[in-house]
Amino acid sequence: MERHKQAVTKIAGAVRGYFERGEPYRIFHGSTNSTRPRPGPGHRAVDISSLGNVLAVDRGARTALVEPNVPMDRLVEATLRHGLVPPVVMEFPGITAGGGFAGTAGESSSFRHGFFNDTVNYVEMVLGNGDVVRASPHERADLFRGAAGAVGTLGITTLMELNLVEARKFVRTTYHRTHSVAEAAARVRAETQDPRNDYVDGILFSRDHGVVITGQMTDDKPDGQQAQTFSHARDPWFYLHVRDKTRHASSSSGEQPVTDYIPLAEYLFRYDRAGFWVGAQGFTYFKYVPFTDFWRWFLDDFMHTRMLYRALHASGESARFVVQDLAIPYDKAAEFVDYTADEFGIWPLWLCPLRETPNPTFHPTCQTEAVGADLVPQPMLNIGVWGWGPEDHDAFIAKNRALEDKLVQLGGRKWLYAHTYYSEDEFWRVYDRDWYDALREKYSATTLPSVYDKVRIDVDASREERQLWKKSLKSRWPVGGLYGIWKSILSGDYHLHRNAEWKYKGDD
Repeated sequence: MERHKQAVTKIAGAVRGYFERGEPYRIFHGSTNSTRPRPGPGHRAVDISSLGNVLAVDRGARTALVEPNVPMDRLVEATLRHGLVPPVVMEFPGITAGGGFAGTAGESSSFRHGFFNDTVNYVEMVLGNGDVVRASPHERADLFRGAAGAVGTLGITTLMELNLVEARKFVRTTYHRTHSVAEAAARVRAETQDPRNDYVDGILFSRDHGVVITGQMTDDKPDGQQAQTFSHARDPWFYLHVRDKTRHASSSSGEQPVTDYIPLAEYLFRYDRAGFWVGAQGFTYFKYVPFTDFWRWFLDDFMHTRMLYRALHASGESARFVVQDLAIPYDKAAEFVDYTADEFGIWPLWLCPLRETPNPTFHPTCQTEAVGADLVPQPMLNIGVWGWGPEDHDAFIAKNRALEDKLVQLGGRKWLYAHTYYSEDEFWRVYDRDWYDALREKYSATTLPSVYDKVRIDVDASREERQLWKKSLKSRWPVGGLYGIWKSILSGDYHLHRNAEWKYKGDD
């Protein structure tokens, strides 16, 4: 803890200096899982990249004391040594605890436990004036609630205490075939009501091929049944495995759903290889590389999410890649999917049920009118839309803007980690500006960029950047893709998945 205190003192001093000089700044934490454009060199920044340690795991209290730059894989490795696991673990190993708190982070257990920040007992924060404070549901509760999802604009999170739950060896994972979007949405919602389920999510491969996936933690595996893994180079990609296991299933055939026994950590990071399925787009880009088992094995180092993010940013192709997560009421799911299918033609789509979240918040939330005309939060269904957008930049922007408008029309709300094209007026019609501005004033955060400043895309600037990119060598196929691969190799991130301790190595 002494090292931590010294680091926080240094960070607080840097923040205080900016505050006293009235200078705006940003926070540098060393990595990102966002597709938003990154600030260029020369921006003032406070470096918190050293805060990357699990400081303690308390088996008796079932808690972990964690610095913000701890990625999910190291967090899971640390807690599993004590027979514990975080109740909400983001599906990409490189997503950090601080990113999970300051951003919006939900997974297949979020229907039960809420967003990642809902599993946090308290946070230590450096306020905009350099003061170091603690916030929790019982102390500075307004700051604790407001900072969750505010993307670091109310202060810098430097430490958090997480709740943990008992870990089990396996997740009994069952794949339930559905034959329409409405059926899939209804089945997801029904499965969230089953107290036996620890995890629920779904994949839509097409309008008539959906799979609802349920998971139950267990220490027992039937004798003779092989544990199914997804982390090794010769393992199947999870979504392809699910597709192939359910392709010919029929709800009227009387067949039993397919069930796998997946080691717990393998389940938590089952989408790491291929980044759900966006890794397949690399084969689309390198069009002469066949999408076969051999080539997926041969190129496995580049198919893990850390390497994919490096390559995507370096290549410049993130500017035309649709990465949107959009939460809507369950009864609007079929209409929304029809819209995305017609306008984007992107498949598969991810389905993730989310627990209700009250306003005001920057998290997704769906409000419906209740008895007495009160607006109350409702459970919602997140739909992940990820894939190539139009090559023409103006068309790309128009499509994303129309998607935002459609979402508002259907009573939903998007996640702010990706491209956001709202005008400032439109943005603050969705979110509560009075509440947010009052928090920024109260906690001396006005020298930090606002949420809108951080998440918005400057359309004119992005158009200019895209025009410059088109004149560069990187825009010439396949130079940009090869450059992205080269930059991902230079990062050395492939060592992290090769040497990951959480990978299943067989029964003890």
